[in-house]
Amino acid sequence: MFMTVKQAAEKWEISDRRVRTLCAEGKITGAYQEGRGWKIPIVAEKPADGRYKAKENLLSQIDRKKRELDTRRPLTEGELERLNEEFVVEYTYNSNAIEGNTLTLRETDLVLRGLTVDSKPLKDHLEAVGHKDAFDFVRELVKENAPLSEHNIKQIHYLVLADKKQDRGVYRRVPVHIMGAHHEPAQPYLIEPKMEQLLHEYKDDTEHIITKLARFHIEFEGIHPFIDGNGRTGRLLVNLELMKAGYPPIDIKFKDRMKYYDAFDAYHVKHNLSVMEGLFARYVNERLDMYLKILE
Repeated sequence: MFMTVKQAAEKWEISDRRVRTLCAEGKITGAYQEGRGWKIPIVAEKPADGRYKAKENLLSQIDRKKRELDTRRPLTEGELERLNEEFVVEYTYNSNAIEGNTLTLRETDLVLRGLTVDSKPLKDHLEAVGHKDAFDFVRELVKENAPLSEHNIKQIHYLVLADKKQDRGVYRRVPVHIMGAHHEPAQPYLIEPKMEQLLHEYKDDTEHIITKLARFHIEFEGIHPFIDGNGRTGRLLVNLELMKAGYPPIDIKFKDRMKYYDAFDAYHVKHNLSVMEGLFARYVNERLDMYLKILE
């Protein structure tokens, strides 16, 4: 006797997605795939998952620290400037470096101050300025509590892609392949409906903001809606939503890029969201510690 994924989810009081993940990871004894679905023995027991306790503990710490930060609000202009002055340069450097930009952290700082680095291409200069402009725009959207919409996503991308004027703020019209990735981006004709579906699912998702954003970010990058600039735009969208929810923005470091890439593969190959979720959570936790220390 077997039960479906939906029946197992109702029985164990977890999501359908989680049941499919457990099946794919071989954690449900006797479960096997038949066509596009799973056959689960009716006598199968809900697998224990030690990750939940660790995850819940970290998310609880984050929520406690966020509540403490809320007691310090509203922050003064001087406090906000102190919190953001170093972040903007480092964030611009790291997000661009992940995508192949050759400017060093020091050179990124110089370019954002209006100087030119003779030994580096114009493209790298434009990417630095464009990313800074896009983050400034994101901060304005946060002040307005603007919704996560296709219009705002395209506006952010328009600023990010300063070096490719014809491709700014428009969905790609040609197929692409990401070298070494375990996932094929959406065909051009599917981009718009998939983006609409993604935004709808994100809006209806009631999970913790960090869990929601980990899933949204992976799915957004999987759709790969633009010809270029998807990574930088996607990370800006994560910060848009974090800041709207009262959390500090995060800066995924260039040195952590392999962990970041592995998080995408873990999701696409093993349906494992916890790697990206854990990466985001650690960064948010560290940023909260930094904010609270500065504001003491």
